[in-house]
Amino acid sequence: MIRHFFASLLCCGVAVMPIAHAEAETIALRHVRLIDGRGGAAVPNQTLIIADGRIAAVGPDDSVHVPASARSIDLTGRSIMPGLISDHSHLGYTDDTTSGPKNYNETNVVRELRQWQRYGVTTITSLGLNRPLFYQLQPRAHAGTLGGADFFGADRGIGMPGGAPPMDAAADQLYRPATVVEAIRDVDETAARHPSIVKLWVDDFHHSEPAKMSPEIYHAIIAEAHAKGLRVAAHVYYRDDARALVEAGADILAHGIRDQPVDAGLVALMKQRGTWYIPTLGLDESFYLYAQHPDWMDTAFFGDSVGPALALQFADPAWRAKATDPKSLAVNEASLATNSANLRTLYDAGVKIGFGTDSGATPLRIPGFAEHRELALMVKAGLTPLEAITIATHDAAQLLQLDDRGVIAPGKRADLLVIDGKPDEDIADVDHIDMVWQDGKPIAEAHS
Repeated sequence: MIRHFFASLLCCGVAVMPIAHAEAETIALRHVRLIDGRGGAAVPNQTLIIADGRIAAVGPDDSVHVPASARSIDLTGRSIMPGLISDHSHLGYTDDTTSGPKNYNETNVVRELRQWQRYGVTTITSLGLNRPLFYQLQPRAHAGTLGGADFFGADRGIGMPGGAPPMDAAADQLYRPATVVEAIRDVDETAARHPSIVKLWVDDFHHSEPAKMSPEIYHAIIAEAHAKGLRVAAHVYYRDDARALVEAGADILAHGIRDQPVDAGLVALMKQRGTWYIPTLGLDESFYLYAQHPDWMDTAFFGDSVGPALALQFADPAWRAKATDPKSLAVNEASLATNSANLRTLYDAGVKIGFGTDSGATPLRIPGFAEHRELALMVKAGLTPLEAITIATHDAAQLLQLDDRGVIAPGKRADLLVIDGKPDEDIADVDHIDMVWQDGKPIAEAHS
């Protein structure tokens, strides 16, 4: 359960001050159990000093100087970790059970960003399907005046005419080049808007689309993006496509490989090229999970992430029967199993792993909650809770080439998640959110 920030302070015996006044304060978070994001063991009895949105100092309670003017918050019994960072989400595409360009408006974008933030996801990457509004809102997000998680993105993204991605998109939301000349033009237009990444869709979505993007076109996209100083993230499903894309120079595989186990040659190639891999384990699970109604669906932690129409859909027997149809269920469960095994293989081999969920791409990939589910699935795949947390914080920031977040250290952004528990020992504890801090400011909006 996420507790309201003000209630948390009152429980700690701390005088509550209005957020506007608190912005200029120096704050000491005392007696915390520190998970700093770098992968080391948690350290008890630590104090963090926050000033001007940054971490000014961190260290043992008895060695960190707490300024006399600082407001102290006693967090005895809590763990503190960096805010989660999603390397693969989609902004403004869904609203409750609806999808499409009509949802790409400021009200819905901010609603989603605030939901991610409430669940401790303080930075997201909108990996394609972005409209001009993205660039209008992004400076306010970076400045912390928009509300919700900070965000980066991949502009529109590049798919195929009459093929992938099979999504309703406006003309200013997605490129679908038919020729190499058109593909190069689309990359050049994209580069002029200075996105973080270029996104392309290659596979045929379980053979539901008539064709895949041709190697001629994706080679041209990757080469032109690199010439413009931009990295490329590729939507994949099949191992052979992944190998061909890595050979062509793709920098990021934006989904896990789900049809076959990765082989030694591909693993070696990814290590040699420094390719990033975002498994998105929860993607295939989302197609059937909610129809099975696990016990946690009855908790407020989950329920607060779900719109009213989606809640009704989850309760509809006809929808649940369709979502758990034996044929499709077998395919999706097999995809998750292969993806999970491949994550463990690649992680153990030292391939660079990012963190993402495809949250916001469909109504079933729920912003905020999806990231918590992804952590649980990574642990189920064989990673330790601490390894999963490190991927979702430090490593996710490294994928985005951001050196100002993802770890708790002096000079970094104070994007923080305070947990009532020990998530590095039991990943389920990450759901017990006590506070969220964004850019050094406490988030007053919460749900219980």
